[in-house]
Amino acid sequence: MVIGTFLLLVGAGVAAGLSGSMAGLASLFSYPALLAAGIPATAANVTNTVALAFSSLGSTAGSRPELTGQGPAVRRFALLAVGGGAAGAGLLLVTPDGLFQRVVPFLVGGASLALLLQPLIKSAAVTASSQRTSPAVIAGIVAVSVYGGYFGAAAGVLMLALLLVGLPVSLLQGNALKNVLLGLANGIAAIGFAVFGPVQWWAVLPLAIGLLVGGVTGPALARRLPTSVLRVGIALAGLVLAAVLGVQAF
Repeated sequence: MVIGTFLLLVGAGVAAGLSGSMAGLASLFSYPALLAAGIPATAANVTNTVALAFSSLGSTAGSRPELTGQGPAVRRFALLAVGGGAAGAGLLLVTPDGLFQRVVPFLVGGASLALLLQPLIKSAAVTASSQRTSPAVIAGIVAVSVYGGYFGAAAGVLMLALLLVGLPVSLLQGNALKNVLLGLANGIAAIGFAVFGPVQWWAVLPLAIGLLVGGVTGPALARRLPTSVLRVGIALAGLVLAAVLGVQAF
């Protein structure tokens, strides 16, 4: 691996760790970097998931103040996240590479739109929150975890919005809980990919280094900086990426 590729993956990892822990969209930085390094689509996604486990460790460690008192919620939803992540990983492993490459632009585009429209989605969700039931929240956590195990771009955005509606938590508390639950979903998927998937281990190390740094730093920055500019910037970049990937796939 040349030094330029190594630095590209480290830098993409830092950006992904920051955006993932703050805005829930790590894969829109890390996944394209793996593609740019010459890794095929499915192998890039599998490698990305394994590396993202380090971001989850970092963001969870950085969110310890906001996790205080949330032990019961973590225990209540942990198995749901693990089961969903395992199901998503299994789905990816049986999906043909060509099909996955054609699906990715729609996943990235939909994730980017969800991030761009996040305030409206939250507003509508809060308005309807009195009609939400606990089974609906549980089903939502499972569904987002499955998506996280399969691909995961903007899974953090979806999980955060769901937790803010379904639980009496603040934004920072919901973000911390999101980091833990998606970390569990991503972790179990990473274990499955490490055993059965085409992981490109040479790319995991530099990406993981950056993800760990960004994941640790992100929660601290989230306490001090507004994320609206970051959210819109990442969303617009994601829409451009979706268009580029769509042209390449079709």
